[in-house]
Amino acid sequence: MPWSTPTLKDVRSQVRDLIRGQLPGADANVPNSVLRVLSDNQGALCHLTLQYLDWLALQLMPDTAETEWLDRFGYIWLVNADGSTGRKMATPAIGRATFTGQQAGVVVPAGTRLTYATQVEYETIEDIIANDTPSPVPILALDPGSIGNLPAGAPLTVASTVAGLDGVATVIVLDGGTDEETDDELRARVLERIRQPPMGGDAEDYVNWTLRVPGVTRAWCFPLEMGMGTVTVRFMMDDLRADNGGFPLPSDVEAVAAYLDTVRPVAVKDFFVEAPLPYPIDLRITYLDSDDAATRAAITQSLLDVFFEKAAPGQKWFRSWSDEGIAAASGVNAYDLVASDVNMPDSGHMPVLGTITYG
Repeated sequence: MPWSTPTLKDVRSQVRDLIRGQLPGADANVPNSVLRVLSDNQGALCHLTLQYLDWLALQLMPDTAETEWLDRFGYIWLVNADGSTGRKMATPAIGRATFTGQQAGVVVPAGTRLTYATQVEYETIEDIIANDTPSPVPILALDPGSIGNLPAGAPLTVASTVAGLDGVATVIVLDGGTDEETDDELRARVLERIRQPPMGGDAEDYVNWTLRVPGVTRAWCFPLEMGMGTVTVRFMMDDLRADNGGFPLPSDVEAVAAYLDTVRPVAVKDFFVEAPLPYPIDLRITYLDSDDAATRAAITQSLLDVFFEKAAPGQKWFRSWSDEGIAAASGVNAYDLVASDVNMPDSGHMPVLGTITYG
């Protein structure tokens, strides 16, 4: 039976009974008596101590530890791609923007500040000479995190005074900014590291190594897929590449491959890192008992959660998993689902939620 902290009322009652047993003839139950006040105060102190021990017991195991204690487990068990230990810290966005001079030959020094909507600051990271046509320059976000990622064409205000330079720069590409790892993500990595200790380069080692890279949220390893002695790794970046369905870009694949090359065994014959290929699963829901906008939104979110939990490259998508997501949505009591099990065409394709139609 799991431990639970006794209530304050129970602890006070136990202290009163203890006093009555230790002092024959004394009664700690008499209201406003000295013994009643002393026993109740002692009971309250004992109750606080028991509450602290109950909380402390949760912190001593990584599956229930809170932030500061969970970080300690991270420092002990985890090494990240940048050599740090513990929680993956936020990383700044980096990319390029174009500057335009009011005439040719305008010198834009490194460290020139730019802002976007007064929320994020950026700076140039090398000297350039801007001409009267757009000239590209590398820039770096000064505020780490996904807030620094901007779409191509976004305008940046030049905050530093540079004579002869237009006051607005234009983003060419600006991404790679990742947020600090959440408690749930850190906890999952710690538990995976404990449950799957290093084995000198087995499949789980490749998964754990890939998860060290900032922005990577899920990873899979497929030994022998390309033949004897080969290893294939696929991964997702659900937060950083949310606008791409979580699927990595070619630059992300290159970054992960470059890191894995520093830790993987040299004896691997051929090594491949690839992004999964999305394979949409379309669903048709009929006879929904409460067919309104709120219920449809709840169904979509619930299905997305199930796809996140169960989908993997090459994984067959079972109709029962779709039923699980629909039935768990708020407001759903009855429905019919027109769907069936779906096999992936190969191990590179990964099921994703496609189009949901109703009626």
